[in-house]
Amino acid sequence: MKKYVCAICGYIYDPAEGDPDGGIAPGTAFEDLPDNWVCPVCGATKDQFEPA
Repeated sequence: MKKYVCAICGYIYDPAEGDPDGGIAPGTAFEDLPDNWVCPVCGATKDQFEPA
């Protein structure tokens, strides 16, 4: 699974870690994140992320 980086703040979404504080379990691919998921650091939407 590919990592994705936030173009706004540089946060890297790592599927192996997920986003526990956001209720996203480890092993969740970026493509499988809910459409309303946002960057846990700056609040950017999914369309602001690009493959790392």
